[in-house]
Formats: sequence, structure tokens, C-alpha cells
Amino acid sequence: MTDIFYDTETSVVSETYAIVYAPRKNRKRFPENCVTTVKDPEAALGGMDMKKNLYPAKVLGPSRSSEGLMLYYLVEWLDQ
Repeated sequence: MTDIFYDTETSVVSETYAIVYAPRKNRKRFPENCVTTVKDPEAALGGMDMKKNLYPAKVLGPSRSSEGLMLYYLVEWLDQ
């Protein structure tokens, strides 16, 4: 992920596994209401439901956008 920089010495913004609501998988960032963080990749994969547009991913965040929204940035999709 090269679009956002973060301090590895803190836990304010970190990589985590998640289930992401994504009607289009070509997006690179998602508002926090579209992201459910989970403990591990197995939990993310277990929450996948393509009919409901829920996909497992590794994300970076949360990070406040210039518009004041809390965002998560896509690191990678886990179902590919």
C-alpha cells in the first residue's frame, strides 16, 4: 500500500483482516460503515457472502479523510 503512510511504532493505524461490503471490488478505500474488522484471515474468509457483496480482505486503517470520514484502505483481497 503506497497511498498512505503510517507509523509502525504506534497502533493508531494498522493492518487488520476484515469483511468488506463492496458492490464494486475496484475501489481502494472504504468508509468505516462498510468494514467489519475480524481477528484473523479465517474469520474474514468465513464471512464472505458474494450475494450480499461481502468480501474478505486485509485493510489498513482506520484513517481520517480530509472530509472527516474514517476510512479503511485496501491492502489485498483474500479471495483471489
